[in-house]
Amino acid sequence: MTTRRTRWQEAGGSGNYGKRFAELVSAGEDVDGEARLADTLLPRGARVLDAGAGMGRVTAALLRRGHDVVAIEPDEALVRQARETYPGLPIQERDILDLGPDDGPFDLVVCVGNVMVYLAEGTERAALRAMSAVLGENGRILVGFHLRDRPPHAHAYTAAGFEADLTAAGLRVDLRAGTYQLHPANEAYGVWVLSRARSGAGGRGPAAEGRRP
Repeated sequence: MTTRRTRWQEAGGSGNYGKRFAELVSAGEDVDGEARLADTLLPRGARVLDAGAGMGRVTAALLRRGHDVVAIEPDEALVRQARETYPGLPIQERDILDLGPDDGPFDLVVCVGNVMVYLAEGTERAALRAMSAVLGENGRILVGFHLRDRPPHAHAYTAAGFEADLTAAGLRVDLRAGTYQLHPANEAYGVWVLSRARSGAGGRGPAAEGRRP
């Protein structure tokens, strides 16, 4: 289990975040935008990892669509909220950095809702490598976060900085958009679909990167 303090912990906002989304779910509001895009990337009955699952809304939506989903979330309060909002939800109190190849393979790793900008400082490449390690042969990663108007304590991650990190982690960009409805890429919000870089295609695998976080 990682012990490095995350930006999310520094923000101290898990209670309000979980409560707000639980209230939206209870009111019947649409909170499935990310899950709808994830579903289009998958065959029926696919295996999915929801990395940084929060209070479980994406996991719940993908389960309803017939996928086999595992959710991990290191924030104890959000795990508790997920279980209250979605009884029986398959969620583990666990950090992305604790993932290893034996946890896979997954057809898709979902890492949305600003997870990447709330990681512990300097662990972005390690998190990307950990998610890459659990992908199946044709697996992909769906990532999304604010580039502008970031929430408190969030990392000021630029699109260029993120893409440099994912390349160093042995990944490539298959698609970049500005919303989960695939509007054009912009400087306000980033949505990426990633896959492992192929040998000879200009990318470097995790082994070439060494142990740099």
